[in-house]
Amino acid sequence: MSKGTVVLAYSGGLDTSCILVWLKEQGYDVITYLANIGQDEDFEAARKKAESLGAKKVFIEDLRTEFVEHFIWPAVQANAVYEDRYLLGTAVARPCIARRQVEIARREGAQFVSHGATGKGNDQIRFELTCYALYPEVKIIAPWRIPEFYNRFRGRTDLMEYAKEHGIPVPVTPRAPWSMDANLMHISYESGILENPKSRAPADLYLMTKNPEDSPNVQDVLEIEFKKGVPVKVTNMNDGISKNTALDIFSYLNEIGGKHGVGRIDIVENRFIGMKSRGIYETPGGTVLLKAHLDIETFTMDKEVRRIKQGLGIKFSELVYNGFWYSPECDFVRHCIAKSQENVEGKVQLSVFKGQVYILGRESPKSLYNEELVSMDVQGDYDPCDASGFIRINAVRLREHHRLQGLSSTKQ
Repeated sequence: MSKGTVVLAYSGGLDTSCILVWLKEQGYDVITYLANIGQDEDFEAARKKAESLGAKKVFIEDLRTEFVEHFIWPAVQANAVYEDRYLLGTAVARPCIARRQVEIARREGAQFVSHGATGKGNDQIRFELTCYALYPEVKIIAPWRIPEFYNRFRGRTDLMEYAKEHGIPVPVTPRAPWSMDANLMHISYESGILENPKSRAPADLYLMTKNPEDSPNVQDVLEIEFKKGVPVKVTNMNDGISKNTALDIFSYLNEIGGKHGVGRIDIVENRFIGMKSRGIYETPGGTVLLKAHLDIETFTMDKEVRRIKQGLGIKFSELVYNGFWYSPECDFVRHCIAKSQENVEGKVQLSVFKGQVYILGRESPKSLYNEELVSMDVQGDYDPCDASGFIRINAVRLREHHRLQGLSSTKQ
C-alpha cells in the first residue's frame, strides 16, 4: 500500500534519479517535476528517464519568462547583491522552482514534496521555507538529511553502484571535479577541487563567459531603456539589433556580456546555516543590468529616498539569500522598493568590453539633474552666498565635538 504521493524536484542527474527509485522503495508514488529556468538540459531525455524509472507522472515546466519577470526583475530593481559581490543567481531561482512544485503538489493532491539538496547548504532552506509558506500542511522528504539514506550513500561511488543495481542510466562522461548549478541568470561552481580557497579555478571551468583575454577587440555599445526600474528594451548601437521582451532582453544581455567575459567572481561567502563556502559565479547579463540600473536610478531618484532604498536593497538581498522570499518582511521590502522605482525611467548607453561595463551616458524625462543649476558657467537659481550659512550650521556640531575633546585633553 502506498504511503502517499510525493512531488520530487528532479534534475535527471544521478542524485535525483537515485532518490526517485529510493522513494519508490520506501513505498511512495513519485511525481517528478523538472523546471526549465534556462539551464542547458535535454528535457525530453529527462522525461523518458523519469518514466523508465517508474515516475507516476512527469511535469516539465517552462518557467523562464516567469523567472525573469517575477524574480530577476525585482532583484534588478533592488540592486540586489549579497555581501557586496554575489548577485544571487541561485537564491532568486529557488523560490521560483519551489513555487511551481507546490502548485503541482496541491493540484495532484500530493501530501509530500522532496528535493536533492544537501544537508549543509542554503538550498534546502530556500526550497523548504518556500514550500512551508505556500503549502503549510506539506510534509518534506529531504533524503540527504535522513540517516538511512546518507549512511547508505556516502559518496558518488555508492550512488553509481545503486544505479547499476536498479537499472538507472549512469553518466558516460567523466564528472567535472566540482559541482555546478546553472540557470538563466548565472552558473555557480563549488565543492570538489574548489573547496581549497587558495586553488585557482581551471581555465576550462567557465561555460557562460569567455576569458576576457580572448574576448573581441571591438566593444559592443548598448542602449538599455528602463521603465519603473525594469528594462523594457535593449538596442545594440553597433548593428541595430533590438530586443523588447523580458526573456529576450535578459538572454541577449547574457550573450553580449558572456562574449566579453563580463560577470565573473570568485568569492568566499557566509552561508545562512553558519559556515563559510567558496563559490565561483558567472552572471554576465545581471552584471550589465546592475551597472545600468544603478546609473539610471541615481539620475532619477531623490537623494534621501535612495539612501533609504539602499538599505532596503541590502535587507532584500539578505532575505533572498537566506530563503525568505515568501516572508511578510520580504513582501513588505519588495513593495517599498517597487514604490521607489516609479520614476526610474530613461535610457543608459554603455560599452561592454574585455570583462568590463563602462557607462557612456544617460537620458530621462524624469531626471532630477538640472544642467543649469549645477553648471560652473551659469549661476541659475542659486545664490552662492547661501552656502556660507549652510557650512557654518553644519560646522556647529564639529566645533562642539572638538571643543569637548580639547577640554578633555586639558584635564588629563
